[in-house]
Amino acid sequence: MDEKALSALMAAGEGPTCEFKRNVNDEFGNELCAFANARGGVILVGVDDSGRAVGLKNHNRLKSNIQSYARSVDPPIAVEVESMGSVLCVTVPEQRNKPYAFGGRFYVREGSSRQRLTREEIRAFFHREDLVPLDQAPCRAFDPERDLTQASWFLFAQRCGFDAGNDPRATLENLHLMADGAMTYAGAWLLAEDITRFTLQAGVICAVFRGAEKDRILDRKAFTGNVYAINEGIARYFHANLKTALLRRGWERSERLELPEGALREAVVNALAHRDYRSTAQVQIYIFRDRVEIIAPGGLPAGLQESELGRKSVPRNPLLFNMLHRMGLVEQIGSGIRRMQLDCREAGVPEPEFEISEHWLTVIFRRPDSIDTPHVTPHVTPHVKRLLLAACDTMSRKELMAALGLKDRVHFVRTYLNPGLADGLIEMTDPDKPRSRLQQYRLTPQGSQVRLSLLDAERDS
Repeated sequence: MDEKALSALMAAGEGPTCEFKRNVNDEFGNELCAFANARGGVILVGVDDSGRAVGLKNHNRLKSNIQSYARSVDPPIAVEVESMGSVLCVTVPEQRNKPYAFGGRFYVREGSSRQRLTREEIRAFFHREDLVPLDQAPCRAFDPERDLTQASWFLFAQRCGFDAGNDPRATLENLHLMADGAMTYAGAWLLAEDITRFTLQAGVICAVFRGAEKDRILDRKAFTGNVYAINEGIARYFHANLKTALLRRGWERSERLELPEGALREAVVNALAHRDYRSTAQVQIYIFRDRVEIIAPGGLPAGLQESELGRKSVPRNPLLFNMLHRMGLVEQIGSGIRRMQLDCREAGVPEPEFEISEHWLTVIFRRPDSIDTPHVTPHVTPHVKRLLLAACDTMSRKELMAALGLKDRVHFVRTYLNPGLADGLIEMTDPDKPRSRLQQYRLTPQGSQVRLSLLDAERDS
């Protein structure tokens, strides 16, 4: 530290990363502990509360005392002590082995003061720093006699690739999903018929919006099975609500989503595996006209910096993550983001974007049709053309399907209804209740104009 930086610290005053001390006293070890449990910081010794240097004598003896306090922190910490004129600057780097204690007590830096942690605050600290993974804790709400059914065990064994005839409890204990007769949260999340019975916020909400904002919702669906089933359900939801291209190879035909399925799948699995299950928020997946957003609560796990994203992996739920790896849903640890980027490059679409905050991590995929042409009305496909010609009045879904001669609801919604809604050619009569059994559909003014043009074209032909 130079004199200019020291003057700036003294002028700024005490705060979350800076403390003034007139001298080294019996409380100094508590201060070091508090900074070690926070983001680190600097203690200026020989400075009064007003930020005025009062000076110190015998720096060498004080330096030795400070290092002795640092070694007495449990576990010991390394600090840097340097003399700047009459002031001692003690730098406490951000630490990796939290929590730290001094004299058997825990302290943390909050604002411009040191706080001693109560028992409940220590528990909250452990959780916040991901020091005790929730997925390894016992889930008391899961009753193995009631909730470990033959059907759930068979599906779980099949997904893991081992014999369903094995003893369930012994196998689950070997996998560390059960301990002392109690199921862990990871086990409950993987075997549940309804995951929200054990962790209310563990379900996933998916929604489709008409435009680029959340003002007009077209569809909403909640997924509440086990983690594996939720992942499969989201994959089907993408197929139902994203555009597809028909590929032909000889006599074979296949469909390809507008966005690479591998990248979408990786982003979803990461959200399920690494989200903070203590948060009261759910994983949210939004499909907009121009993008897809996959939003997971919890931000980055403790110990992972934003600059390290894609290069290092710190699983927030290591037991759950390892089981998903065994089930084939995740591959090499730490390679997920690189695979997403590679899949997008190979598909010719933009690489995913990442928005990171303290409590959220969002992955954004830009939909190809929106790039460079956000205001262009998409070409009316033959299916939407048939829909517009059939929609001569306000009609229910069943009436529209009957007019088109269709019986498969999923096919109708994916191929006809959702594209028509997304293109702004038809609209719901009750958009605030998209899944209402009384819902009906009508042409928008734009849809009416397109329909008239189609009718005129047919008469001219």
